[in-house]
Amino acid sequence: MYAILDIETTGGKYNEEGITEIAIHLFNGDQVVDSFISLINPEREIQPYVQKLTGISPKMVRTAPKFYQVAKRIVEITEGSVLVAHNAMFDYRILRTEFRRLGFDFQRQTLCTVDLSQRLIPEAESHSLGKLVRSLGIPVSNRHRANGDALATLKLFQILLGRDTKKDILREVIRAEAHGELSSRQLKLVESVPRDIGVYYLFNKENDLIYLGHSRNMQASVNTHFTEVHEPGLSLRKETREVQFERTGSELIARLKTHIELLSNRPAHNKPISQQAQGARRIRVNDSVLSLVGKQYLLVDKGRKTGERSAIWVQNEKVRGMGYYELNHQINNIHILENLLTPVTNAHGALEVIIDFLDKKRILKAIEL
Repeated sequence: MYAILDIETTGGKYNEEGITEIAIHLFNGDQVVDSFISLINPEREIQPYVQKLTGISPKMVRTAPKFYQVAKRIVEITEGSVLVAHNAMFDYRILRTEFRRLGFDFQRQTLCTVDLSQRLIPEAESHSLGKLVRSLGIPVSNRHRANGDALATLKLFQILLGRDTKKDILREVIRAEAHGELSSRQLKLVESVPRDIGVYYLFNKENDLIYLGHSRNMQASVNTHFTEVHEPGLSLRKETREVQFERTGSELIARLKTHIELLSNRPAHNKPISQQAQGARRIRVNDSVLSLVGKQYLLVDKGRKTGERSAIWVQNEKVRGMGYYELNHQINNIHILENLLTPVTNAHGALEVIIDFLDKKRILKAIEL
């Protein structure tokens, strides 16, 4: 028996989310034999971006039942069944968190249709639910609402069951009951990382740097690494013993710093990066195109704190330095800049990283020196 599940949440900090809507369809392999669909009063704020995505507003859930009022029904409909969801580790973690708040240890086996589709439909351009069901011709309505996505997952699951002729994959991908849960050690590591822009570093038990990455939300990215259900995430999770980080304030600084440090460190779990610089004579900054030939600029963006700015010094088609300065510094003085900024040398491809970023995103300004 399979309990096809989808949950909508409030968003917010990891393990502080609440459920706003749930849909469960009990499927016996042939037909749906029971269903439970309900809005839930999460008793906490629904993040604005979630309201926009799902259409679920605080007004809609104000008179909805609270989780403790539907908990018994959820236990009953899922009893003895395997939970099936698209990105099952997320839905299962949210359910376990809600039950844990009630003092109840909710445990079920889980099955992830992302996992299944990656194994059975490897040629798919994307394994996201929306793109996958469209590519398979599955009619979907009410996306990003619990019942709409649960029904789409049910139809996808039926197709995947049909493709799994040997039934080998079904046996393989049914995870242990703690699937999607972090160990207490891993949870502490995730919680030690701020939800800020920056660069994060994963180390193994020998204190070797095995992975470094940049993110607009470092905690969310580290959590993603620790909850991956297939390679290479499984190996990275197993090997990681320590997480360090550095706030950058600026996404551009984070990307550039990651590029430069990958050239120097070459961690085992990072893909090799190209060191070949293509060269560029122009650079786009916000709404202006600036010539680099014989010129030098300071690319200024947000800093790590109030009263601080980040800066990248570009001189005649090369990146010369990067770092931070206080607003009272005389940054138009080259000698002061050389003292303030960390020199950048032998960073092949660094200018291309900057150009690629600025083609898509904005920074505060560029100052010609």
